[in-house]
Amino acid sequence: MQRKTHSNEIVSEVIRWLDEAVIGLHLCPFAKTPRQSDKIRFEVSNAQTDEDLLTDLADQCLYLADQPSIETTLLIIPVHLQLFDDFNQFLALTEELLERMNWSGVFQVASFHPNYQFANTSYNDRENWTNRAPYPILHVIRESSLSRVVETYPDIERIPLRNIDRLNQLDSTAMKRIFSGGKN
Repeated sequence: MQRKTHSNEIVSEVIRWLDEAVIGLHLCPFAKTPRQSDKIRFEVSNAQTDEDLLTDLADQCLYLADQPSIETTLLIIPVHLQLFDDFNQFLALTEELLERMNWSGVFQVASFHPNYQFANTSYNDRENWTNRAPYPILHVIRESSLSRVVETYPDIERIPLRNIDRLNQLDSTAMKRIFSGGKN
């Protein structure tokens, strides 16, 4: 499969996923407010190496540190880390970067991938779709923002179970429409 390289198309595809899957299915109850307030930054990384991607990630953290009006960044990776195992291994490097730059406790990185698969699941299990996106994505989150919503959200520990239930209730047509934009 040939990947798109035009940033506007890539960002549009990710915004559609965010609006229809993440917000539309209420998979992340915290995404709607920053999306409506235009406080989400969408950035495309054309990195082809781990080093270049770490540089792009550091740049996004620096940007967030300098722009308090932006809540979060979705760093979209259309070229590098297309294999989920490679992406999953790369996540350790993101943690090392946050520690090295003294950003632990300041930023957190959540991960999404077209082939996301939790440990001890089968590839097609619906729970994997809670972290599936059109492209590999590193979601840079401000810890302070996350702490505020965690303190006020009731039954936060039940979110994953509610998400799995919600996805299990969808028929295959709805899953295809939401997660592939109706494309084959």
